[in-house]
Amino acid sequence: MTEARSLRQPFALRLVSGAGLALWTVIAAFPLIWIATMSFKLPLDAFSSNPFQVVLGPNTREASGGLSAIGIAAGCLALYLTYRVIRGMRAGAVRLRFAGRGWTGWVLAGAGLAAGALFLFLVLLPLTVRGLEGALAGIPVLRLLAEPILGLTAQHYRSVWIDNAFYRQFINSMIVTAGVVTVSLTVGTLAGYALARTRTKLAFWLLLIALIFRAMPHSVLVAGYLPAFINSREILAPLWDSGVTGPVLRLFSAQAPTLYGQPLAVIAVLVAINQPFTIWMLRSFFANIPAELDEAARVDGCSHFEAFRRVIIPVMWPGVITTGLFSFLLAYNDYLVTALLLDAQSLTMVPAISLYLASETTATDQLRAIAAAVSITAPLFLLVMIFQRYIVGGLTQGAVKG
Repeated sequence: MTEARSLRQPFALRLVSGAGLALWTVIAAFPLIWIATMSFKLPLDAFSSNPFQVVLGPNTREASGGLSAIGIAAGCLALYLTYRVIRGMRAGAVRLRFAGRGWTGWVLAGAGLAAGALFLFLVLLPLTVRGLEGALAGIPVLRLLAEPILGLTAQHYRSVWIDNAFYRQFINSMIVTAGVVTVSLTVGTLAGYALARTRTKLAFWLLLIALIFRAMPHSVLVAGYLPAFINSREILAPLWDSGVTGPVLRLFSAQAPTLYGQPLAVIAVLVAINQPFTIWMLRSFFANIPAELDEAARVDGCSHFEAFRRVIIPVMWPGVITTGLFSFLLAYNDYLVTALLLDAQSLTMVPAISLYLASETTATDQLRAIAAAVSITAPLFLLVMIFQRYIVGGLTQGAVKG
């Protein structure tokens, strides 16, 4: 007991550290919370100088209705239940495995979670709240619980996703992000494993060159890729005109394609930018795994690749997921590369939102841009909640040697 007390922080230190953490949390979360609140209000409330009017939205409540005390309580309960389901998703995915393929369980569990969440928040929750509000409307005292308190409207989100077809930018973002994460992790795991197990000086110089390449500004790399992508049709034309390669290539395309404006070009550039970081990070994870595991697998009859796939990767899984999350964030939040290399039809969400903010002038149009900005944060929260155990385990694994 005496030893435990000696390890405790002084009360003053705990108070100062707790207050600092709370202040940092408020400062970091306030912008997102505030614009999310504005996105559900009419312009008269959203841009009011009175913060209470922005939060309560009296004009929005009169024009479009809002949430009652019952609706707020039901929404909080639905969010809590969703969070609990997401936390238990790992066990559900394990039970859904068959033929030893863990990814099947994750795909089925993720699809079921998305379908269940949409049904809960778009169908079941509104029907339940309306039914309770209608039942309490005739009771003198309890009818106050059924009256709107917070003015809310979803018209800005409907305008963005339906009228402006923002779902197209969402699909483009998913294509680019999936391509970057897949290629980065595939190459990164193989290269990181090889560099962690080699003892030659070549590995050191390769890692040093990768670090220098990663430290370069993105604008320098994009400036080098941009002319090649713009003139890609002229560069590739001799292959289509050749008598050797032309007949085969013309089976896929009548003429040489252009890479400018295509998601494939963005995936290639982002992989080139992200790959050094991925290799460095995965190499540090592999270096923490004892080489005796490889030797034991080889003694049991596994080939080098089988030992890597069946023994090392299951141990490395938290590190792979953590690295994949960082790759996802790089591709998902990129602006410079996607804005320069994609045309208007293939834009991802981040540059599309910047175009909304730059071109729209009315208050309603600005709120639509804010609603689009708030929309893109939902996948990030979902990923963190699903993979939080793996992220913590991966960061711990990468920080502890041996």
